Amino acid sequence: MKTSRWLYFSVFLLYFFLLGPFVIIFIAAFGAESTLAFPPTGFSLQWFARIVETQQFIDSFWTSLWIGLGATAISLMFGIPVAYALVRFNFKGMSAVETLFSAPILVPGLVIGFSMLNFFVLFGRIEVMTGLLLGHTAILFPYSVRVTSVSLRNLDPAVEEAAVSLGANRLRAFMLVVLPNMRSGIAAAFILGFITSFNNVPVSLFLTGPGITTLPISMLSYMEYYFDPTIAALSTVLVIFSILLVQLAERVLGLSRFI
Repeated sequence: MKTSRWLYFSVFLLYFFLLGPFVIIFIAAFGAESTLAFPPTGFSLQWFARIVETQQFIDSFWTSLWIGLGATAISLMFGIPVAYALVRFNFKGMSAVETLFSAPILVPGLVIGFSMLNFFVLFGRIEVMTGLLLGHTAILFPYSVRVTSVSLRNLDPAVEEAAVSLGANRLRAFMLVVLPNMRSGIAAAFILGFITSFNNVPVSLFLTGPGITTLPISMLSYMEYYFDPTIAALSTVLVIFSILLVQLAERVLGLSRFI
């Protein structure tokens, strides 16, 4: 009985520390005060209206959207062939290659962002949008490889071998047999990569430039000058959007099977 009580208490503490900050932000977003306060003394939706009235947020939202979609698509374009090679072939130095491709996950994001900033400055004048696209592609690449690798391992190699034995070459068998059977894993990798890119701060912090910034960096800049509940309202919208997207992916694709 005592063990049960301690178990319930531990679970309560865990959820309190994990979800408590989100609950506070969610409630504060509906406050009527001109400054961020908890608990609020009134109820208002004006801060949600302020989001769409602030051009800074609208512009940075579209930047984050296009960067997220583009970087995720490019990382999948390169990640799927790499995942195929790692799963289907056994070669010398395979573990070293897997570790190398996992580097963007293991290395702190601030280090990656600072390194890329110096690389872009040193080797040429790369536009801000191009730099952001390359930076986000680099951090999403390991996710693309890992998630699609799981999908490939769940596919019986005999299916592909049957297509080859019936006259299809390796490329044709991959395009017509393997790739269609990977669609759930690819979709899961796309959703996971897009959310990761859209919410990224460390890399974007170094690679944004004048007039071009992502939504999380725009939120940081806004908080330097204002302390109203607008950021709480925007954070609430982003949290709800991310939760709905992940839940939809879980129901339709079974996202947890791939990550």
